[in-house]
Amino acid sequence: MKLQKSKKENVKLRLGISGASGFGKTHSALLLAYGMTQDWSKIAVIDTENSSSSLYSELGDFNVLDLTPPYSPERYCEAISTCEAANIDVIIIDSVSHEWNSTGGCLQIHEQLGGRFQDWGPVKKRHQQFLDKILQSTCHIITTTRRKTDYSLDVGSNGKTRVVKHGTKEITSDGFEYELAVNF
Repeated sequence: MKLQKSKKENVKLRLGISGASGFGKTHSALLLAYGMTQDWSKIAVIDTENSSSSLYSELGDFNVLDLTPPYSPERYCEAISTCEAANIDVIIIDSVSHEWNSTGGCLQIHEQLGGRFQDWGPVKKRHQQFLDKILQSTCHIITTTRRKTDYSLDVGSNGKTRVVKHGTKEITSDGFEYELAVNF
């Protein structure tokens, strides 16, 4: 262990943007990344959204890595490593929701292991490796996350069950937002 003075230049930004479809997550992430670098060639988008980031190609000549299924934590880590090796300054992961809830993502991995409570152990370990890759990256990272309406079934004072709407919830693991420095 070593005690040292803090230095702002040692810190890489971990920023999240979440919202429903059409919210402007990708566009906002690209503009934020450009504001940080002033150089489109130093920005890479890891695109899981069927090449939708290319809809914004008129903004500038940013790099795109199209990530297709399976959306395993390991494939996301490999994509981040590819961007790091290319000396990218800002990586936009659009979106991290697929790592949790899509083909080859954590929920499907859990189901394939048997869907039992004890099957979460190896899944959470793999997911944590993905989070660690984000946190330890040599690049600034901006993540986008889809949101969905969150409901629960509650029993009222009259004993009847009713559906209660709670607003929206990010489609990723619980607590993901706490790993980020800023989350919009």
